[in-house]
Amino acid sequence: MDANNQDANNNQQDQQQQQSQDEHDQDGPLPKGWEKRVSRSTGQAYYLNIYTKESQWDRPTQEANTKDNEKIRCSHLLVKHNQSRRPSSWREEHITRTKEEALALIQDYHEKISNGVATLDELASELSDCSSAKRGGDLGFFARGAMQKPFEEAAFALKVGELSQVVETDSGVHLILRTA
Repeated sequence: MDANNQDANNNQQDQQQQQSQDEHDQDGPLPKGWEKRVSRSTGQAYYLNIYTKESQWDRPTQEANTKDNEKIRCSHLLVKHNQSRRPSSWREEHITRTKEEALALIQDYHEKISNGVATLDELASELSDCSSAKRGGDLGFFARGAMQKPFEEAAFALKVGELSQVVETDSGVHLILRTA
């Protein structure tokens, strides 16, 4: 092998090592869906979402959004209980119901919605322990990483117009309706 080929080979190995080091830089591996790149104009590191091709200067802390499900819209009905993260709401200053009582209530609401006796919008407006009750439970559009993991997983698994089963989070128990 001549000297030029040797230098080119070494340079390629150096680049591969650098790329490997970049992917596992001082803060550990990057979240799924992100690549670390270097700007040709500034020489600064930036991060590329491999799904959407959007870039950002700040190191990502969450998995990259994908094109398919970048943002969804949901409404929900929340019933808090005495073990909830914040056991108070716009309806009750201090919530004393047990988790079992909250589960019984939310299951009753699920039955009413499923049987066409009431809509989630109607029940959420009256009975939800979330301030979104003012909007019939509408949470607006949100991307992955914006909600607690169990809520996010349930919401993103729903088809538009589909109602979830009971979902438990640190906030309480929920019914989720995907609207967009």
